[in-house]
Amino acid sequence: MNKITSLFEIKYPIIQGGMIWNSGYKLASAVSNAGGLGLIGAGSMYPDVLREHIQKCKKATDKPFGVNVPMLYPNIEEIIQIIIEEGVKIVFTSAGNPKTWTQHLKDNGIKVVHVVSSAKFAMKAQDAGVDAIVAEGFEAGGHNGRDETTTLTLIPIVREKIDIPLIAAGGIATGRGMMAAMILGADGVQMGTRFVASIESSAHADFKTTVVNANEGDTQLTLKELAPVRLVKNKFYNDVQELYAKGPSKEELEALLGKRRAKRGMFEGDLIEGELEIGQISGLIHDILPVQTIINNVMNEFQQAQKETQQFQF
Repeated sequence: MNKITSLFEIKYPIIQGGMIWNSGYKLASAVSNAGGLGLIGAGSMYPDVLREHIQKCKKATDKPFGVNVPMLYPNIEEIIQIIIEEGVKIVFTSAGNPKTWTQHLKDNGIKVVHVVSSAKFAMKAQDAGVDAIVAEGFEAGGHNGRDETTTLTLIPIVREKIDIPLIAAGGIATGRGMMAAMILGADGVQMGTRFVASIESSAHADFKTTVVNANEGDTQLTLKELAPVRLVKNKFYNDVQELYAKGPSKEELEALLGKRRAKRGMFEGDLIEGELEIGQISGLIHDILPVQTIINNVMNEFQQAQKETQQFQF
């Protein structure tokens, strides 16, 4: 056992990212049943829908699972209350100040992990009392850091600054990627993009196909003025770039983004006008697989990489 498997009482130090429109109870329970830690993505759920998914997840697995909570959502207080009422034991928070909810969650017996994109915020989260940190590099899909610090750089810098368990995220989809992150100082990994392209993901089938067909260079980080997000280059992305060429205000960017753009793309399958959030590692993913197969493949490759690293002698 390592720090992450001990903290969450799981078999493998693999956490599934709580991605909006992708991470319902089917994905979370499948990851937990396969030995990782599944996360329900609360960011795309109304409070009553979240409660339903938590209840269904409890029926679908007897293993630990958690909820990912972006703190920028307006109904955050209701979401936190539902999580407590339903007896969820693990919460990953992001996009906000960890001081706001960490102590309240811990007072209710919940383990708290906070997602950061810099050493500065990792230290703030540690000071706020979180149990672990997810350090997410620039390669990641979805909302991202503004500084464009890559995972290869971010993990050792954060490791140097904090004492609590560290989870690496961003650009990790294989056992070799997991091994590399752990050599750099991570205690475990969080994978998002790889689990989007799974049978159990709640993403639209056409979005999953887009992910496996993506090549290197097909995604780009944009919309830093709102919340940095990595997008597949489609018509909507091109519209954003055309607006940038005119020097837009924040209000003009918000107007273009509008409402439900992410749901339209990832959940409803509008590949033209929808917002398609995915990581750079999509260029390495070529198939849509069951979660159990994904985790088996990652662990087999990880163990093979362990053997190979022992051969490096100079």
